[in-house]
Amino acid sequence: MLGKGSKLYSIAKLKCPRCHEGDLFANNSLLGWRKMSEMLPQCPVCQQVYEPEPGYYYGAMFVSYALTSGPTLAVVGLMMLFSDEITLWMFIGALLLSLLLFLPAIFKLSRAIWINIFIGYDPAAASRPQARGH
Repeated sequence: MLGKGSKLYSIAKLKCPRCHEGDLFANNSLLGWRKMSEMLPQCPVCQQVYEPEPGYYYGAMFVSYALTSGPTLAVVGLMMLFSDEITLWMFIGALLLSLLLFLPAIFKLSRAIWINIFIGYDPAAASRPQARGH
């Protein structure tokens, strides 16, 4: 299920959706803040262009919104377990803290999911690199 050739592999490992070998980001660490948003222009292995058109990743904002609901629900659940009363400021503070902690992961995963929606896996892509996407 998480082996090479599946969409989950490409998303979880932040790899090229076409060849599953090249990295998507300059820093592929999910929680790393250094070069967090620096996405490579194309795959170093198969030459797949990562931004086929200007504004391509605007749709990733909707994916990001969906991914943000997970940490939000986790914060609310933990607060309900450990506190008798949850004030608005407690919730906002805990939510900001958790979202800042997970910001790099949410950003990178939303872009990886978005590009994997539109680009499929090609097992022979690494052996015959060519620029694709323009």
